[in-house]
Formats: sequence, structure tokens, C-alpha cells
Amino acid sequence: MTRYGYFLASEDHGPKALAEQARMAEEAGFDALWISDHYHPWTGVQGHSPFVWSVIGAISREVSLPVQTAVTCPTVRTHPAVVAQAAATSALLLDGRFRLGVGSGEALNEHILGDPWPRAAVRLEMLEEAVGIIRRLLTGEEVSHRGRHYTVENARLYDVPGEPVPIDVSGFGPAAIELAGRIADGFITTMPDAEGLARFRAAGREDGPEGGPEGGGGRPAFAGTKVCYGTDRDEALRTVHHRWPNMFLPGELGQVLPTPAHFEQASQLVTRERVAQAGLPLGDDPEEHAKALKEFADAGFDVVYVNQIGPDLRGFFDFYRTEVLPRLTG
Repeated sequence: MTRYGYFLASEDHGPKALAEQARMAEEAGFDALWISDHYHPWTGVQGHSPFVWSVIGAISREVSLPVQTAVTCPTVRTHPAVVAQAAATSALLLDGRFRLGVGSGEALNEHILGDPWPRAAVRLEMLEEAVGIIRRLLTGEEVSHRGRHYTVENARLYDVPGEPVPIDVSGFGPAAIELAGRIADGFITTMPDAEGLARFRAAGREDGPEGGPEGGGGRPAFAGTKVCYGTDRDEALRTVHHRWPNMFLPGELGQVLPTPAHFEQASQLVTRERVAQAGLPLGDDPEEHAKALKEFADAGFDVVYVNQIGPDLRGFFDFYRTEVLPRLTG
């Protein structure tokens, strides 16, 4: 049976607000938490981007829910050896309720140290090598590695959980989904993509790294989406268009634009009509919200995470607690 979690948007809220939302989500009946890992917001209107690992530490003191990053890029801005240490510490703070979600990233967050932004095929190659390093370090053994993209010398994590931290990989195109199928413990996406999920679950671990997943159809799949609850549907539409127009940019712009200012410039091409046609749940019709989330369940996803766009967080959590989640969970 599909479970439903809450998606904490680090781009849209500060660290204390995110910890408070985690508590509110648990009280509303959500089963799990996603949290984004960004250095920049997509646009200046969103206006936040706290350090995700500190926020996870705060969340661990607030709730008993499982937490997953969605997603961390362990390739350019942060070396995989450092990500491994952060994941191990998070798993200990959460008593094993932590999953590391990883992906190939966006220039928006990863170019900040002046490194070149590789083409997509190279980014996936880097991600595969990074995941292999992280898995080895999470065993607590000393690791030395010299690969095509990374070097690790005599590195050992002294605080590691008793069970391996699951590493889930996001995938949107065929190449990324096939990589996830080879190396991931679980699959991450933001669309009710039954075909992509089937491609992931059909892949095994024969070509994957040592210590990687066993493959097969039993690996979990996670998906996230956004909604805008409000009593005025037109106002909800205006809120989405104002705060998250970047979601509606086409092609690879989300991966290659380097700054919030560039996203703001590109988002001027996103009309309110385009947002209205996207099918995002808007307003306070519980059937509309439940139907949108059920599409992910029908596609075969195990956990679906929902994020509220806009300021009425208390109204959103009350609405989902009383109207939407009961329709989904019975």
C-alpha cells in the first residue's frame, strides 16, 4: 500500500521553519519526510537555502519519521567522502530512519566553486563512481580509491550505523533511469512515470558496484509533487506562478542555468495559463488533491511526498489531515 510523506522545500523556507513543518507533518498523519539539498534557491522570491545536514539534525530531535534527501548531488560541490560522513551521522541521529537520495545535480548549486559543469553523460559517470565510494565508506572500513574523477586516501568513518544506509538514485531520462537500476537501492522521481519505474525495476545489479543493490522488483520507488492549498483557487494559481515558475521550464534548463537570476529571466516566459494547464492541484477540493496523488500510487510508487506551495501551512496540514489523507489511506 502506498504511503504518503511531506516534502520539505529548503529553497522556500528557513531552517527553523523546516523543523517546525516536520513536526506539523507528523502530527497531520504523514508517514515520512523528504528534504531538498540546495545551495541556492531557484529564484530570489523563494529566498532560502539552509545547510541540509544541520536541518536534518534538528529534525531528528523533532519527529520519529524517516527522512530522505531529495536529492543530494555528491559529485561537484561536495566530495562523496564528505557526503558519506554526513549520511552516516544522519542515520545515527535518526536511529536508522535515513535514506540518502542522490542525483546528478544542477549547475545552480554545483558550479559555485568555479568547477566546470560537465555534460550529462559525464555527470552520470561521476555519480556512479561517487555512489561506489560512499557505499564503501559507510561500512566503516578504511578506504583508498583512485578513480577517473575522485581520489580518496586512508579515509575511514568511525561513526557508522549498524545497518547500511540505503542509497536511492533519481532518474528522469533513460540513461539516468538505467544507471539507477544498476546501482540504486531505490528509485526517485517527480512524475507518475510507470514506464520509467518499470525500466528501473527490470534492471539488476550485475553491472553495478560492489556492495550495490540486489536488483529485482522489490526495490522501493519514491516520488514527489507539489500542490497549492488555499480557499481561493485563483489566488493559489497566482501563488504557484509567483513562487515556483521554474517548475515549468522546458528541457534541460533546470540542469544548466547557473544562478537564481537566470531562472528568474527564463521564468518570465512561463505564463499563468501554462501553470493552470499543468494539472497541479490548486485550491481546497480534496478530491482534486487525492486524485493527483493517487496517480503516483496507480503507477506503482511506494511513497509519495507532497509539498505545499504558499504561506498557509497550518491550513494545508489541517486540510490533508482531515480531508485528503483519509481519502488516500482509507
